[in-house]
This record gives sequence, C-alpha cells and structure tokens, in this order.
Amino acid sequence: MPRYLLSVHGPAEPAEFGNYPSKEAMLQAFADTGAFNDKLEREGHLVFAGGLAPATTATTVDGRGGTPVFTDGPYLETKEYLGGFWIIEAPDLDQALALAAEGSRACRGTVEVRPFQTEESFQDLLTT
Repeated sequence: MPRYLLSVHGPAEPAEFGNYPSKEAMLQAFADTGAFNDKLEREGHLVFAGGLAPATTATTVDGRGGTPVFTDGPYLETKEYLGGFWIIEAPDLDQALALAAEGSRACRGTVEVRPFQTEESFQDLLTT
C-alpha cells in the first residue's frame, strides 16, 4: 500500500503554549491528536508518528566533502519549521488527503501531504 508523509509545520518561535492561544487549547489539541493517532492505528493506516523538538535543537550535517561539517541549527532559516509528522499507509492520495484533513483539524495546524517514492516511481524517473 502506498505510504505518505503528513507533516505539520509551525512557527519558528512559538508562544508560551506553542501554536495555541491558551493552555486549555493546547491540552485539547493534544487530546484530539491522540484520538486521531488511535484512529489511524485502529484502521491500519499508522506506520509512525512523532513530534519534534524545536528547530533550534537541530544540527545540520554536510558529509559531502572529505571531512563532515556540523553546524548548530536548522538547515534553512525560515519563519516556520517542521513540528511533527505522521507516516501513513493509504490506498490512494484521496484517502491520504482525507486523513490529513482530520489530522489538521485535530492538531490545529496545516498539514502537508507527500507520497513516498516507490521503486516504480523511481524507475519512471530513469526512463523519462
């Protein structure tokens, strides 16, 4: 079954309660996201899900040269960063988009949907 990355983005510098206006709103979003995760698992869609530490905790690694270069901080300086994600299995893009809409509603964030490359899609790249 095809796999999709559902990624949630948020501001680089979140407020006191993350992206939420209050502690209560944050706790409710966490509860709703937990219920969504349970649904994904129950219906056989969930492969893996996780939230990420702030982008300021990232280390960028460039191993293309003779000696790897390690740089504190995220790869790109942007106003928004990846805050969490789901990896799901769905029969098609329409189902993945429907699940992303539910996830967006649960976590109260924008969700980007991207399919994983498959051997077939990689072969298509080589033949074009």
